[in-house]
Amino acid sequence: MNLIWITSAKYLGEYKLQLTFNNGVTKIFDGKDIVLKPLYRKLQSLTTFQQFELDGWTVSWENGKIDIAPEYLYENAIVA
Repeated sequence: MNLIWITSAKYLGEYKLQLTFNNGVTKIFDGKDIVLKPLYRKLQSLTTFQQFELDGWTVSWENGKIDIAPEYLYENAIVA
């Protein structure tokens, strides 16, 4: 796989994000399982989950303290 990053992201509801990648592919990522992992527990709050930002590479939360690798998002999302 070539180097991949997120060019746009949109909140869809619950723990779902619509993500567009630099290769033009748009996918839907459902984070309902990842928020159960210790590193991502703060994202269980839907208010916090909605407050993501793009950092030029991937989506992140809390000023970059929490992020998810774009490769993980690409491999674990479904085509929109």
